[in-house]
Amino acid sequence: MYSKPLGEVLRTQGVMVPIMQTGYCTNVHAGADLAQVLANLLRFAVPVRQRFCPNEQLGIGLWLSASAARKLLAQDRLAEVKDFFGQNGLLPFTLNGFPYGDFHQDIVKLQVYFPPWREASVRSRSDYTRDLIAILHGLLPAGMEGSISTLPLAWGSPELPADHLHEAAAALAKVAQHLAQLEQTTGRLIHLDIEPEPGCVLQRSGDVVRFFENYLLLPGRDEAVMRRYLRVCHDVCHAAVMFEEQADVLKRYRSAGIAVGKVQVSSAVALDLDAIDPGERAEALRQLAGFNEPRYLHQTMIRLDPEIPPVFYEDLHLALASPHAQAARGSWRVHFHVPIYVDTFGRLKATRQAIWECVDLALGEKMVRHFEVETYAWGVLPEELRQPDLSVGIADEMRWFRELVAGNPHAAG
Repeated sequence: MYSKPLGEVLRTQGVMVPIMQTGYCTNVHAGADLAQVLANLLRFAVPVRQRFCPNEQLGIGLWLSASAARKLLAQDRLAEVKDFFGQNGLLPFTLNGFPYGDFHQDIVKLQVYFPPWREASVRSRSDYTRDLIAILHGLLPAGMEGSISTLPLAWGSPELPADHLHEAAAALAKVAQHLAQLEQTTGRLIHLDIEPEPGCVLQRSGDVVRFFENYLLLPGRDEAVMRRYLRVCHDVCHAAVMFEEQADVLKRYRSAGIAVGKVQVSSAVALDLDAIDPGERAEALRQLAGFNEPRYLHQTMIRLDPEIPPVFYEDLHLALASPHAQAARGSWRVHFHVPIYVDTFGRLKATRQAIWECVDLALGEKMVRHFEVETYAWGVLPEELRQPDLSVGIADEMRWFRELVAGNPHAAG
């Protein structure tokens, strides 16, 4: 028998915090079919639990590819998989519904944004999401809330026409109605959480607010249903890359009446060239180039002046070849998830402070229940940041986050 998850454990120890559910996202593990997923959970997640919380269930954000999700349901294996989680002390309280296909193939890059949120004749983003809803409902204990993060509509280039945005909104609205029906008939609350990301159609909090107001919350749709079942997945790294202050983002959502269903606890790479001695800037850029790897997209923002909008580069190699790199100027933010316990490494920094700022407001205003540590890039980190044993690194992240929450001044009530 395992005890309660982190938030409830803290409460029983006399630390008053909002009821929280925390875990780590298993998209860090390769495996596009169910057998690989379960094997990786045994290989990594079980040792993480043994190191981090041996007497508790370990929360996980489960990632299943579209093909794995479809086969799990088609083969009627939900009961078997739920029993697997129970026997191993794992609690899949949230699903990552962003990567549709193999997230660990040799080159992912722009493929992770397909298919977009748009009705289509082939199996669609909607079909995949409905499969995930059925799976999460079947895996969760009775009465527990679930969350599913999803793509911010599509990659943002070329700019999507209005009719595509309306199609995306219509598809999302149908999923919201499906979730409303699920709660009405079973009592289960599951929300779909849209995850803004640099370079996508929705890349800033303001983009999300405008999409809700101009495309989702239209006459004829039940506004209460849209707001209850369609929420935001706030990725701390993504906002930091866009130079958005965490407090500004969360307050903007609250002012617009948009709920944050899940926070992905993550940290970006940062380099402030203007704050480094000119003689060391070339070496700093050489160190940054160590994060230029071929599998994932590493969107990069460079800000020359806080009063001027930052310059966006689709990938790190483009930024490293830019005039900004040649001039060795600017404050750089790179979409590369580094371990959340890391602060400074060589001449580079992580945006770890942004995690504290996000958690501080989220706890203070009791606005988020689900927190998911998401460092999916362990396998492509530069050598100096890698862990020989991945389960040790993930357990260290979970321990760091637990201590951050326990030490937060708002945790006392």
